[in-house]
Amino acid sequence: MKTSDFYYDLPQELIAQDPLADRSSSRLLVMEQSGGKTEHTVFSDIGRYLLPGDCLVLNDTRVIPARLLGVKEDTNAAAEVFLLRRRGDNVWETLVKPGKKLRTGARVVFGNGELRCEITDCLSDGNRLVRFEFDGIFEEILDRLGQMPLPPYITHKLDDPGRYQTVYARYEGSAAAPTAGLHFTDNLLNELKDRGVRLCFVTLHVGLGTFRPVKAEDISDHHMHSEWYSISDDAAMMINDAKRNKNRVICVGTTSCRCIESAASSDGKVSAGCGETDIFIYPGYSFKVLDGLITNFHLPESTLLMLVSALAGRENIMAAYAEAIEKRYRFFSFGDAMFILPKGQQITCLK
Repeated sequence: MKTSDFYYDLPQELIAQDPLADRSSSRLLVMEQSGGKTEHTVFSDIGRYLLPGDCLVLNDTRVIPARLLGVKEDTNAAAEVFLLRRRGDNVWETLVKPGKKLRTGARVVFGNGELRCEITDCLSDGNRLVRFEFDGIFEEILDRLGQMPLPPYITHKLDDPGRYQTVYARYEGSAAAPTAGLHFTDNLLNELKDRGVRLCFVTLHVGLGTFRPVKAEDISDHHMHSEWYSISDDAAMMINDAKRNKNRVICVGTTSCRCIESAASSDGKVSAGCGETDIFIYPGYSFKVLDGLITNFHLPESTLLMLVSALAGRENIMAAYAEAIEKRYRFFSFGDAMFILPKGQQITCLK
């Protein structure tokens, strides 16, 4: 398939710039996986599409304030260092601006000098390894000096950085939020538990590679950057129990999906553990664990749009996106949501 097969035209004004006051008041497009029939409701009603025994898989990663603004030590020129992942003691893989001025040996100062770094290596993909120098606790300094790394299509200032975190965010390490989870409130999660839905938490630290444009004309030529994930013994047991008992496994977000599919054997058994995954899911992929998916609306020609198309079919997804645009849904990170129902579930069956 061609990358252009996943293009759609989105009016600029439909890109959500701010989170809603109430997380769960987002709109929700519900779609049957087979056939593509749709229904429109609000996210707080999602419980009526779930069954007792359903295993809801959520990514409990926490976004770090990864954007550091400073100056070059020798020239005082503005410089930006964006943290991608920790690579060792005080060593991080980063993106830097301006790239041409920040080569190996360059030094950058942040704040009043309480944090400094030196670029130690230029990697083949253009990323930089940097070694930080500081007195104290790095995470505390980062909280003071770093900024929340909002996507470039969000131009408004975020007054409350906590709104770019899920309410269940726990383990720090992401450069971007697992945005499908932003719609859940503590009350809604408790309501789902009272209905008999089982909540299962896994961790995948979201990297910017997930959001990089697909430059290959043939999507099978695209290579995903790797991301770190972890699945506990309890989480693996919960997922495997659900499958064994013929209950449904429903992922909240593409990151949760990629996490459990990466850890699954060919017979669908999920193994506990941690590691790196560069799994690329696109049409033709056979899901080993996932039954249904709660997700946001994704960028044109993105790997995430290809993933949801693998689950529900490209034509169904593109038709649903066209319908969402016609009905003025809000798109991307702070936008509305979509629930691709498990195969065989009809929209009317749980009303």
